[in-house]
Amino acid sequence: MVGCLLGGAIGDALGAPVEFLSWPQIESRFGPRGIREFAPAFGGLGRVTDDTQMTLFTAEGLIRAEHRIADRGLVNVDAVLHRAYLRWLFTQIGDASAVPWDPDIGEDTGGWLLQQRFLYSQRAPGMTCLSALRSGLAGSPDHPLNDSKGCGGVMRVAPVGLVASDPFDLGCRIAALTHGHPSGWLAAGAFAQIISEVIEGNTVRVAVEAAIGRCRRSMGGAEVVQALTASLSMLDEGGEPTPQRIESLGGGWVAEEALAISAYCALSAPSPGDAVALAVNHSGDSDSTGSITGNILGAVLGADWLDADLLGQLEGRTVIESVAGDLYDTFFSAAGVAFGSDRYPPW
Repeated sequence: MVGCLLGGAIGDALGAPVEFLSWPQIESRFGPRGIREFAPAFGGLGRVTDDTQMTLFTAEGLIRAEHRIADRGLVNVDAVLHRAYLRWLFTQIGDASAVPWDPDIGEDTGGWLLQQRFLYSQRAPGMTCLSALRSGLAGSPDHPLNDSKGCGGVMRVAPVGLVASDPFDLGCRIAALTHGHPSGWLAAGAFAQIISEVIEGNTVRVAVEAAIGRCRRSMGGAEVVQALTASLSMLDEGGEPTPQRIESLGGGWVAEEALAISAYCALSAPSPGDAVALAVNHSGDSDSTGSITGNILGAVLGADWLDADLLGQLEGRTVIESVAGDLYDTFFSAAGVAFGSDRYPPW
């Protein structure tokens, strides 16, 4: 679990300085191999973006949901995750009175994660996430809030794949809280399925094929199937993975493209470090494709492949490690739900 979350954060931070640059601009600034080490972004090195922020709140929401089961015997996981994302919204706007909390429950500005100050930094947060959460409404696959398929739904659901019994279904529902287009939430379900498959010991290729199968059986899944199939076809064609080949899969700004690019990078690069570098060196949403690729590789390989120098510079590293450890202990340790209500209140 720690490898998955740290790998995602490293990919996120590596891509952050080049997110809005074209490949020629990246090449001009960093050389023919592109960016390979952390560069300044948001005022420092190794700074993570909203991708990592929202991933942490996803993990926190899953932990709180499990605590609620222990505390009350029942839980609406979707509602608990929506509330977790409202806490993220609070970090971005800094005004609890402006967050549309459920009036029957009241404000929710407690818990350990909200004490971590780096999460309060605005790192180009997705407008769909902000506007959907500000509405106070929780979308679902059957009742969408909008027609967005931006990658803000897929980039945050890796923790779902680590712990859920049906990661595809829950990943879809969690993304649909904010993103209403089927490709926006089905890509998230596919990503959660890939994470789940690889931690069960399957290869990334088998995991991607399993995700394609779930999408084929889902209404509205054609775009995600097409994007992931294109990534596998390009892999089978052979040839050196290049920024230009990645860009033939799209820019990664929408969900199915971000997932397809990440799958291709995870499968085609000669080493894990090369895969993450490949995932950020293109004209597109570099931090999100870097994050998703890092999540996949971390789920496969654990934390041993992570570059020690990058880890040493990574913003929030100890918090990410703590959340990953808490996620594991909550769902898989013999102790079960072992944390006090002050750290992860059951709501």
